[in-house]
Amino acid sequence: MRAYDCEVLVVGGGIVGLSTAYALTRAAPGTKVTVLEKEPGPARHQTGRNSGVIHSGVYYRPGSLKARFAVRGAAEMVKFCAEYGIDCAVTGKLIVATDREELPRLHALVQRGRENGIPVRELGAAQITEHEPQVRGLAAIHVGTTGVCDFRAVAAQLAASAEASGTDIRYGEEVAAVDRRAWGVAVRTTAGTVIRARVLVNCAGLHCDRVARLAGDDPGMRIVPFRGEYYELTRPALVRGLVYPVPDPAFPFLGVHLTRGVDGEVHVGPNAVPALAREGYRWSTVRPAELAATLAWPGSWRIAQRHWRYGAGELHRSLSKPAFLAAVRRLLPEITEADLRPAAAGVRAQAVLRDGTLVDDFLIHESPRTVHVLNAPSPAATASLPIGREIATRALAALAEG
Repeated sequence: MRAYDCEVLVVGGGIVGLSTAYALTRAAPGTKVTVLEKEPGPARHQTGRNSGVIHSGVYYRPGSLKARFAVRGAAEMVKFCAEYGIDCAVTGKLIVATDREELPRLHALVQRGRENGIPVRELGAAQITEHEPQVRGLAAIHVGTTGVCDFRAVAAQLAASAEASGTDIRYGEEVAAVDRRAWGVAVRTTAGTVIRARVLVNCAGLHCDRVARLAGDDPGMRIVPFRGEYYELTRPALVRGLVYPVPDPAFPFLGVHLTRGVDGEVHVGPNAVPALAREGYRWSTVRPAELAATLAWPGSWRIAQRHWRYGAGELHRSLSKPAFLAAVRRLLPEITEADLRPAAAGVRAQAVLRDGTLVDDFLIHESPRTVHVLNAPSPAATASLPIGREIATRALAALAEG
């Protein structure tokens, strides 16, 4: 009988990987689970570098995985935070139209929200100031189930709960090679550790396509990293809660918005610009091999051809603080350049198909002995508990196949 180090090996210690481990320990107690994370602790990338918003699901196509997981996940996340004493607040948010051309899209969001079972209330210009005295717009919708929390603390709690149930979480272990056989998989890390498992679950986020290829699978997509750059308000009293523009449905980004976090600070952003490395949190961070791989992917060039005007605007706002300020002033006219101080950036792992399609929904690919999470866009943190259960279910089914 072949000796295994674990039954399920999860690659990636962000919120999705940790939620998967957590779900496995609850769905099948006694299942031996190991998590490998290349960083010295959990949630060091996408999970720990976002605005901390618990998304309601108002934006997402009815019936999509994003819509189903977000609506369910938002309620579960609030309950999870309450159970473990994690900072959380259900604040609601405004989505504000500042231009007449945006009104049809705003009304479409009302219908979409209602189809997804989300309480949405329409507001006129005067009612906007009742919620946000400094915000101006022609019309808005109020989404009552949106909130904020500390996703780093959520990830840490998921890790602690999974470890308490027997999960072995190993930090500082980056996957270097995967050998998939009929009996399972053997993974070697850059530190020389070898782990044998019956099933591999790939939740590697910014590196998920690389891990899929190491396992011998062609994921049919590549991760193209987009950096989201934020500012903080030096006068946080200007904003009471969460204020968003009406998004452009052609892009999987929500535009520059205002977010009061659980710490009372107000984040402004993000814009979305190409990152020059998968963990390129600054323009100065360049990894030539990763950049070359991005440029070699045909989908990257097709994105540039289709969306160069949008991209040029994002680059302008990245390189010009006055241009960024102008975008914010559409919502918050009183803001000045002195009100903005730079804050930490994040990088989004955006899956892009060969034809340049920006994958908008969760993308999970299964092959023998492996489950690959190839796109976990916003609202992945919000929806991490139901996503974890979904991935755990698939991993357990692969185990049951022998």
